[in-house]
Amino acid sequence: MSHLLVTGGAGFIGSSFVELAVQRGYQVTILDSLTYAGHRENFEALLQPQVCEFVQADIQDRRRLESLWQENNFSGVVHFAAESHVDNSIRGPEAFLKTNVIGTFELLESVRAQWPKWDSKRKEQFRFVHVSTDEVFGSLGAVGKFSEQTRYAPNSPYSASKAASDHLARAWFHTFGLPTIITNCSNNYGPRQFPEKLIPRMITQALRDEKLPVYGAGANIRDWIHVRDHCQGVLLALTKGAPGSEYCFGGNSERSNLDVVKNICALLDELRPRPDGRSHQEGIEFVQDRAGHDFRYAIDDTKAQKELGFSREYGSFEAGLRMTVEWYLENAAWIEQVTAKN
Repeated sequence: MSHLLVTGGAGFIGSSFVELAVQRGYQVTILDSLTYAGHRENFEALLQPQVCEFVQADIQDRRRLESLWQENNFSGVVHFAAESHVDNSIRGPEAFLKTNVIGTFELLESVRAQWPKWDSKRKEQFRFVHVSTDEVFGSLGAVGKFSEQTRYAPNSPYSASKAASDHLARAWFHTFGLPTIITNCSNNYGPRQFPEKLIPRMITQALRDEKLPVYGAGANIRDWIHVRDHCQGVLLALTKGAPGSEYCFGGNSERSNLDVVKNICALLDELRPRPDGRSHQEGIEFVQDRAGHDFRYAIDDTKAQKELGFSREYGSFEAGLRMTVEWYLENAAWIEQVTAKN
């Protein structure tokens, strides 16, 4: 059985990947420092000896990383751990540099320290998948899509820190021969996303009859991929990707922020109507735009489709969004548990 070290496995995307990996027969060790966005509730049901274990530690802690390598024969690393909320990076960039840049450096160096000790078979099979974002490519105009050939042009402290970590992963392949693979994805949505991001925030605030703040005129466009589809892509990159390669994963579902919020409101009007009969859309308010707000993201994932066999199970964003809203309506206890910690 292959044994994976999954960093950030207590977060939204990381825990979804852990769930998928366990279902596919992998042994998983979750490494997470349990910041405000990482929660045991996201993976606790998966914990089982020789199947899934949890280690609470920071990826910046080189000694703890070294002890993990001494205690386990990992066949791969899937690196999700990151600070990821753009608004937080604008308010306080330092944490993003420490976790996303220094943390990735420490993780890569912990692998490099073990590399000379391994036999040729283990080296041949080992992979380090570094999970990144489409935001490293900057902003698109009205046409065009990002691909693996797009030049980097990050516009926020968050995307700049992720771009730097991508470059580290690339450099450790070209300089030291570590079999790194970089993946870049569009906006994720689905169950267990912490309610600071657009979709869960709108759902939770609408349920509390709070205002639904939308930046600017709500015209900014994002490409949405269901978290399960993204995790399927990451697993394909792990098992079929070529060392030193990059793969983009998108949802082929571009929507303006305002359209997404209106769709959420329409679903809640149907599934959880307000007692006074008014539409949840009446809570929408337009607020001052985010500093440096990228206008549009979209991904061309042709390479991943051709080389990895990537495809999307959630082809309809509206169907996936309905399932996501239903999940939040059915898991009020999870919302209360994770938000009560902050």
